[in-house]
Amino acid sequence: MKQNLQAVSNIGQKISGLSLSHGKRTRLWRLLYAHGPRNGNLLVLPLDQGLEHGPTDFFPHPPAVDPEYQFRLAVEGNFSAIALGIGLAEKYMGDYCGQIPLILKLNGKTNIPSDAEATSPLFASVEDAVRLGADAVGYTLYVGSARQHDEIRQFEKVRQDCERYGMPLVMWSYPRGAAVDAKGGTNTLYAQDYAARVALEMGADIVKLHEPNESTTHVPAPYSQLQEDAATRSARVVRSAGRTMVLFSGGEKNDDDSAVLRKVEFYLQSGATGVMFGRNMWLRPFDQALALTRAVHDIMAKYPR
Repeated sequence: MKQNLQAVSNIGQKISGLSLSHGKRTRLWRLLYAHGPRNGNLLVLPLDQGLEHGPTDFFPHPPAVDPEYQFRLAVEGNFSAIALGIGLAEKYMGDYCGQIPLILKLNGKTNIPSDAEATSPLFASVEDAVRLGADAVGYTLYVGSARQHDEIRQFEKVRQDCERYGMPLVMWSYPRGAAVDAKGGTNTLYAQDYAARVALEMGADIVKLHEPNESTTHVPAPYSQLQEDAATRSARVVRSAGRTMVLFSGGEKNDDDSAVLRKVEFYLQSGATGVMFGRNMWLRPFDQALALTRAVHDIMAKYPR
């Protein structure tokens, strides 16, 4: 009971001053304190790669092509949530209802066309998320793309529906497009810092970002003059997100478990709320993935929010 009361107190501090409906507060509490690390940190398992990257992502570990693999890992590994699209949610979530929170991705794209004018159209709704029992929705915005105006317009209704239904909104805030490439690329501090601020300005509750790199080539001023170490860069991005909670991406698979764990601790020390680990988890044999997940939990236990 004392732990639960402390959790309620913690979330009150974490989102104090925010204008959130009871529905959003309830769902955020479940994500932050009823599943996963249960201490205000988030450990999310994404499974949108089949759409975004194609089946080749599963080639290094064929058992992972079956979504049951990721659902089992999410439940047995005690993740905060699993993030996926409506097709997987409708076909597989039924066997796991109540066991793992769902973040329903509402939009997406394939990687077949060029990213020069990247856009991510809607294929599901907030109402679908409510029907499926989701605790949040996910929305990808390609910041800086020549088509960003389309995504910003469709985001307006998503945000309004999230307020109407009391649904937390997770933004995949991804710099993309020819203009971003001309200004240094997608993972520069300039691009990631801008993406963090965009998520805050547009009303996201949580934002998924990538760790900013050290490159300053072709980057606009004043970023081109900054000489910051990795910790300072990541902390700057978290600060730019303000009261929008930050999840850093795990990125491509790293076979070195120790390096993965060091990265988790680094992100938490930077002020992030957690991590979104997909390929770094489900491309490992199941027992190894579970062991790595438990080690991640041990690290997150040291950083209660």
